[in-house]
Amino acid sequence: MKNIASILAATTLLAAPAWAELELEKDELTFGFIKLTDMAPLAVAYEQGFFDDEGLFVTLEAQANWKVLLDGVIDGQLDGAHMLAGQPLAATIGYGTEAHIITPFSMDLNGNGITVSNQIWEEMKPYVPLMDDGRPQHPISAASLKPVVEKYTSEGKPFNMGMVFPVSTHNYELRYWLAAGGLEPGYYSPENITGQIGADVLLSVTPPPQMPATMEAGTIYGYCVGEPWNQQAVFKGIGVPVITDYELWKNNPEKVFGITNEFAEMYPNTTKAVVKALIRAAMWLDENDNANREEAVEILSRPEYVGADYEVIANSMTGTFEYEKGDKREVPDFNVFFRYNATYPYYSDAIWYLTQMRRWGQIAETKPDSWYDEVAKSVYKPEIYLEAAKLLVEEGLANEADFPWDSDGYKAPTPAADIIDGIPYDGRTPNAYLESLPIGLKSGQTVVGAEVQG
Repeated sequence: MKNIASILAATTLLAAPAWAELELEKDELTFGFIKLTDMAPLAVAYEQGFFDDEGLFVTLEAQANWKVLLDGVIDGQLDGAHMLAGQPLAATIGYGTEAHIITPFSMDLNGNGITVSNQIWEEMKPYVPLMDDGRPQHPISAASLKPVVEKYTSEGKPFNMGMVFPVSTHNYELRYWLAAGGLEPGYYSPENITGQIGADVLLSVTPPPQMPATMEAGTIYGYCVGEPWNQQAVFKGIGVPVITDYELWKNNPEKVFGITNEFAEMYPNTTKAVVKALIRAAMWLDENDNANREEAVEILSRPEYVGADYEVIANSMTGTFEYEKGDKREVPDFNVFFRYNATYPYYSDAIWYLTQMRRWGQIAETKPDSWYDEVAKSVYKPEIYLEAAKLLVEEGLANEADFPWDSDGYKAPTPAADIIDGIPYDGRTPNAYLESLPIGLKSGQTVVGAEVQG
């Protein structure tokens, strides 16, 4: 009997889950998300049992909007959340609600689009270059929209477009696209936070799931949003996506997983366990050339997650994207969750967001390059990410070659060919980058009243 008992004890030891080594400080957690396909790593980590494998008992809760979600993390109702990359940065520098939020995990690359109403598309089409087969040539520049905006302005009609939040990727991508086409998207000042100072196109906030209906009602003429709400416009026959963010800036950073700095300090092992589960989810989403995407779409289509029709979510999640009705094209990297080091929280990604905040006046005054580096390092935490990755490799759950162990936190500069306006980006020199952009605040400039000064 003693031998049997010894064998059983040894078997139990061998079968002990990996989390037994981590000594979790907190194992019951609640995470928030917005109903977008890029919340997928959270849903997959839950549904595939990756949280369970770490000894974590997780509840996932959809949130009404990005502000409610951020407030929930700050006041502790949520332990962490699927966040706009700009949210931890803005909170940490005190733009809006002030709190030290960090991210040890980037959730995805790409995944957004810019859609215009059918009416605006018809007015744009004469200015859109065509391919030999008669279809529009992509990427479509906002230069094709400029004459339409000018016509509306001459008729005294404001040209309104929607984005999801003032510090969202969508706000900055829509602004980037407009400015690259010669349109002024407007500025912020400490006294005027509408972002519409001096604007040719007036941008305002609309929650993602409400974008199609708001455009259909005529309140906005177009919008920038994540999936599935661009493809929803195509399925409903009310709008045309004119560009994806993959075409705007190839493999651009998107959402992050955000927690308070206090949470990370109080619960370091729990934090690592969460990141381990999310890395595994991201790997699952991209493995074998996206072989699991159909199962992921089924999960996301459930009402507790995104709740859109399977076909709508699948339109972009499985490697294609539909522009005009029937004009479906291959975009295999529209949603990237793990490859290209998508999950690694690069300082250079953080700095791009900070440059856009400065470009449009959300950061009111010029800051030295060192400031951008310091803020990025206070918010983005690749050291936590790599500790979690190291544990996965040791457990045989991940390949050592899949992680950038020797990175200094900065990506190689993004080449001109990968960005719609042909202006390269180097996170190590943010002020030189800002000077290279034709539209936007330059060194020494501020927004006073309705004017850019300096």
